[in-house]
Amino acid sequence: MNQACIYNDTIDVGNHHGRPQYRPFLRFLTTQERNVIWLLLAIAFLPVDGTTLGLYAPFWSPISPALFAAYCLCNWRQLRIVVNRYLPMFLLPVACIILSIPGWLKFGIHLNAAFMSITGLLGVLATLGAIAIAFGIKRIPWRTPLRILIAAYWVSFAVGVVQWLSIHLHFKPLINYFSHLMYRQYINESSVWGGGRPQFLFAEPSYIGMHLFGILLPLMWLMRGRDRIYAKRLRNLIVVYAIGSVLMQAGTRIVLDSVVALLVAIIVHNSWCDKKQRVRGIAQLLGAVMLGLLGVLADSRLSSIAENGAEGDGSFFARIYQSLDPICGLLAHPWTVLTGYGSGNIINAVWAGAKHAERLLNGLGMNGSAAVGFATGMNADTVWTMCAYTSVVAEYGLIGLVLLVIASIVSMTRVFDTASAEHGVWGKTVICWLVLIVYLYIQCENYAFAALPLFIFAASKLRK
Repeated sequence: MNQACIYNDTIDVGNHHGRPQYRPFLRFLTTQERNVIWLLLAIAFLPVDGTTLGLYAPFWSPISPALFAAYCLCNWRQLRIVVNRYLPMFLLPVACIILSIPGWLKFGIHLNAAFMSITGLLGVLATLGAIAIAFGIKRIPWRTPLRILIAAYWVSFAVGVVQWLSIHLHFKPLINYFSHLMYRQYINESSVWGGGRPQFLFAEPSYIGMHLFGILLPLMWLMRGRDRIYAKRLRNLIVVYAIGSVLMQAGTRIVLDSVVALLVAIIVHNSWCDKKQRVRGIAQLLGAVMLGLLGVLADSRLSSIAENGAEGDGSFFARIYQSLDPICGLLAHPWTVLTGYGSGNIINAVWAGAKHAERLLNGLGMNGSAAVGFATGMNADTVWTMCAYTSVVAEYGLIGLVLLVIASIVSMTRVFDTASAEHGVWGKTVICWLVLIVYLYIQCENYAFAALPLFIFAASKLRK
């Protein structure tokens, strides 16, 4: 596949920048097949993953995966080609069902929870399939979808600003509107999740980093060297969104995510073989570390964690025992370490491990009763771990996690064009991108989040 064809609409930018581009957009719609609207809608709804309009899952209600799936079904002939190209990924749901059989036989099956888990995996494949069909097989120009994506995230940021203003101006009509719009709202001060914070359109404020650094930052890397104007637009969006969300105190993890992403970006954007750039890069890394330390000092929650340990912040401590419960559940039934409790059976792992987690936390001088309280208050349809690795291991065991990693790496490294074959896949940017995704998925359990499919498809397209 010729990379120039993939990016043919981002190389020749012409004189359209800086003024309304309605004609190119209309021309795009008229020159593409009618079903491209499903793709464009899916891209537009990427930042909308926490409203009552989406498909419910614990701490997530996305819209885009369903729209990506519709686009795949409308292009089922091309989908067969994509399935063949990324066969290891498309075999994952089958492997997960097979791995689930022992757990289902032993602990039973929670049909609704199993459905949410399997459709989460299918959401990954729908997203990967749609991207591959559109930009790999049909070679749809990137410019219009990229404009829509940037506009969608600016709208999302604007929503966050409106929410912040309504909170601080005590404008009840808007506060009530957004409180009813979101499945789990953080707007109202009475929210059990920690209210009085702008949520944008995300399932929770901590997902900001997943969007900025799992989707937008890699796209900026893709545009670098191909279209400086769009790379700059993405950079400006990322910087404004990150700084704005920090200033509006949307969440604590955006501070940590921003520092980690900044460190990774510094590594990507410097040539470490050049002496001058190496010195500059080291200075930038030290500056980023200092910025991180200042962020810890400035943020009350981070400061509390630094001073008081894990229990210094309720949300941080909750993420520990929410993952510790199912991990201890695996130890309660050692054979589940390999195959897990089965799809949808995270709650069984949580129930089995709660007492063990309590003893472990008490032994470390922490409040172990929190682990038991979490297990008591959850059911199969509401339980969550907030960590992709914990969720995968709890449901499908270490075998499932290894299969996911192998399928992702094999699919990413399968080369389908001569340009990628000449330059190889494992460039510095790809390695840094992989490290960033590995970090981001520690705090997010949503299997169908677009970061992984985007990485698998685009990694081989990054030229050195």
